[in-house]
Amino acid sequence: MATTSPSGTEFSADAAAVLAEGEELPPGIGPWKLAWRRLRRNRVALFFGGVFLLIVVLCLLAPVYSNHVAHLSLAAQPIDHPINIGGKSTYVLSPTGIPIGPTWHSKFLLGADSNGRDVAVRLLYGGRNSLEVGAIATVITMVLAMILGIAAGYFRGLADGVISRVLDVIWAFPAVLLGVALGATLAISGINLGIFKLKPGTLIVPAVIIGVVYIPYVAKPVRGQVLTLREREFVDAARQQGLGHFRIMFTEVMPNLASTIVVFIPLILANAILLEAGLSYLGAGVQPPQPSWGTMIADGINAIPAAFHSTLVPGIMLVLTVMSINIFGDGLRDALDPRAKVRIAR
Repeated sequence: MATTSPSGTEFSADAAAVLAEGEELPPGIGPWKLAWRRLRRNRVALFFGGVFLLIVVLCLLAPVYSNHVAHLSLAAQPIDHPINIGGKSTYVLSPTGIPIGPTWHSKFLLGADSNGRDVAVRLLYGGRNSLEVGAIATVITMVLAMILGIAAGYFRGLADGVISRVLDVIWAFPAVLLGVALGATLAISGINLGIFKLKPGTLIVPAVIIGVVYIPYVAKPVRGQVLTLREREFVDAARQQGLGHFRIMFTEVMPNLASTIVVFIPLILANAILLEAGLSYLGAGVQPPQPSWGTMIADGINAIPAAFHSTLVPGIMLVLTVMSINIFGDGLRDALDPRAKVRIAR
């Protein structure tokens, strides 16, 4: 409900109450501070953002858990002799090759895989690899997509035509199929572009593949937004002041894309982690002996139903990570929505 002053200016009900008490209106709130206020009140988004941060911290502490808690290295396979777990001597693998399940002790907390390796240790190290690939892929996607999207939308014409056609070619293939095709090829040969070389089997190879696959998903919306921004008055004023094209793009246009960039980062990160797991499951992502959640799920499939935990544990971790990023990303998008309403607390 709005109140109209004698001069014809409309105030909200809260503002009218402040004026009625003879107090001054609070100063204007900037868009970023207002977005933080909205996000702070979204407790669900903040909770899942905290869950994701907790997962990241646990994965970063993988060497600590391996060396000081489990006392088992990533490649340790104590399958030829019994070990002491909870005061009892037991074999990690049964005579038929079935691994032990969760022991809930320091060693083999979540059980062992079919090769006798500690699932908990591999889960944390695999999480580090999955998060690293997803983070690098997100950086590659965002940087290249911003450059291509801004250039296509600002220059239009021939530049827009060439960039848009390249993006359409990548866009035409489903992300998983294109990732599998590139991953199966580059996992063997690596990447050799002259000055840019990557050996096969490194984590950078799947990160580059995923980063390139998702470029159109960001570049196309950015291009559309830049097409609108380049016609705005502040861009015309910058041209009148004699600013060059690149300076206008990076000092006038790009700051107005900040909210779009912030919203896309968690969405691309979640999809990158999920695609990495899919590629690793199919053998086109992270290559053994390096673990990832996708490779752990693939290895555990062969042990079902005798050792269901070897697939269930990394699957739950993957779902929880992607879900927490997506929910936090949705809350971040709502907080940055200029049409959202928030009550200004006095």
